[in-house]
Amino acid sequence: MDADLLLIPRRSLFGNPERTSVRLSPDGSRIAFLAPLDEVMNVWVGDTEAVARDAASARPVTRDSGRGIRSYHWTYGGDHLLYLQDDGGDENWHVHRVDLATGSDTDLTPIGGVQARILQLSPRHPERVLIGLNDRDPAWHDAHALDLRTGERSLVMENPGFARFLCDDDLGVRLGERATDDGGVAWLEATEGGWRPFLEVGLEDGLTTEARGLDATGATLYLADSRGRDTGALVAIDLVDRASTVLAEDGRADLGDLLWHPVTRRPQAAAFGYERSAWTAIDPGVSDAGGVADDLAFLATVAPGDLEVTSRALADDRWIVAFRVDDGPTRFFLYDRAGRRARYLFADQPELEALPLAPMRPVVIEARDGLPLVSYLTTPPDGAGGAPGGPVALVLWVHGGPWGRDTWGFHPVHQWLANRGYAVLSVNFRGSTGFGKAFVNAGDRAWGAEMHDDLIDAVAWVVAQGIADPARVAIMGGSYGGYAALAGLTFTPAAFACAVDIVGPSNLVTMVQNVPPYWASMVELDAKRVGDARTEEGRAFLRSRSPLTFVDRIRRPLLIGHGANDPRVAQDESDQVVAAMQANGIPVTYVVFPDEGHGFVRPPNRLAFRAVTEAFLGAVLGGRVEPIGDDLDGSSMTVPVGAELVAGLPEALARRG
Repeated sequence: MDADLLLIPRRSLFGNPERTSVRLSPDGSRIAFLAPLDEVMNVWVGDTEAVARDAASARPVTRDSGRGIRSYHWTYGGDHLLYLQDDGGDENWHVHRVDLATGSDTDLTPIGGVQARILQLSPRHPERVLIGLNDRDPAWHDAHALDLRTGERSLVMENPGFARFLCDDDLGVRLGERATDDGGVAWLEATEGGWRPFLEVGLEDGLTTEARGLDATGATLYLADSRGRDTGALVAIDLVDRASTVLAEDGRADLGDLLWHPVTRRPQAAAFGYERSAWTAIDPGVSDAGGVADDLAFLATVAPGDLEVTSRALADDRWIVAFRVDDGPTRFFLYDRAGRRARYLFADQPELEALPLAPMRPVVIEARDGLPLVSYLTTPPDGAGGAPGGPVALVLWVHGGPWGRDTWGFHPVHQWLANRGYAVLSVNFRGSTGFGKAFVNAGDRAWGAEMHDDLIDAVAWVVAQGIADPARVAIMGGSYGGYAALAGLTFTPAAFACAVDIVGPSNLVTMVQNVPPYWASMVELDAKRVGDARTEEGRAFLRSRSPLTFVDRIRRPLLIGHGANDPRVAQDESDQVVAAMQANGIPVTYVVFPDEGHGFVRPPNRLAFRAVTEAFLGAVLGGRVEPIGDDLDGSSMTVPVGAELVAGLPEALARRG
């Protein structure tokens, strides 16, 4: 790799964005976005025209000083904002109300150990919101109406065992979703006489059929529906006569994002993404699509990248749109529909504009059984990898879930590692969502087996292209990706030079047994798709797919990171594997953050772990390394085991500010 290429500072890639999550007020007169205040993400608000001229005209309306705000909503009255916040990553979310006139911030759900969810906001009831609370039973969220002026709440419906409610614009509960004994999903309709069956979907379609929402009349349900086909199409079902209409579909990809009319709540366009995302306008004959097809055609000329409509005013005269690219920041525009005019607002990370970033290339790799694996490859920006310079080290970045997917676009991990001289590969292995039910169902009971084979096959393809050096391949990821990293060192101990496990499960028995109580609806899903921890036979199967069982096979360096408050994958998952490695005399470096949950959210913690990871990878794979320096400052990082195995880490811990 060109030694003169700028070594991009980690802070430039993993620090806070300058501005993101941009949303119009319901009347379109104001713009809100998330931006740092004293290095912590908060909500800022400004007059729309003023922000369009100068984004610096906005002012902060929240004062969070801890983990930062990641999710917020305008209320339809326009005089309040709502946001969610937890404590140290425990995911027991509280609903906060911000009064834009006075600046007061009120916790509307100040109940310890309880998780709140926002179920529905409606323009018909601008001073109320429907929320879910699991204060009565930790496993189930009851529906409550919350008065935004007084903070008073009243029970709307006690939850008899639904994982999710679907609500209408009158803040009424209309449908309840629950798991079935076969691992599928059933929807029941709320009637005056009680709940009655509405729709049931078996295991085969359970991950590719999903209720998306009701229109404003409450008469039509829209869902992604794979019944009778492989991929999830957009389907409308009349709740009175049960007639269904297919509105949009794609033969290769499941339904992705939807463009909803802000008042009628009818979908006007649907996005489908195989390698990249593309919009399909819905026939005006079956929806109030109006001129949306013309809007999308015009917006395609505004800027490069994949389009996202992030917000629309109720009058539908103004939109906020974003364009996502792979080698630069996301760019936000204010779109005035009447004049077909798009005004540039700002980029989320403008510093990226001047950095030597690399393109991300979609590639479809064939697995050993012929299954197509949509993957994304980034190589060092000077062209190394398959070039005359010869193969380079490769980092395989594995997504979490596993019922999720990788997509095209700016990926800070890809850019960071490519800048350090590595090729980076992300693979949508079987079990990933978005590619139809045959593909996702091929991942059933395949943890550590066919799902892992897909990763091995994808690496072999990159090696065969002359891009990667087979002796210098690392595997790295979070959640399921952390499991895959552990599986890489235990099930295929010679395949990888090292691994980085971030909040990954090591023991599938305890992983399934220790999920939070409000995941009760997932018991059957996990039993059918991962393994059944309720029977001895099932536990034996899960142990056979658990990296913990085969710790004695580990021969390559391993770095583990975990948050102490993780409610999804308990810290015990990492504690178990570290203890087993120590008992077997196998070295390991273990990093713990006492104020984090399932992933590292606080920027100092995020930066600290990346600094340790970079030093770890550099020592094994030989890539370029930015010294740890002061990147541990402000972090809560502890290193119970193995700090001495990472060059510069003991010294950085000793001088941490």
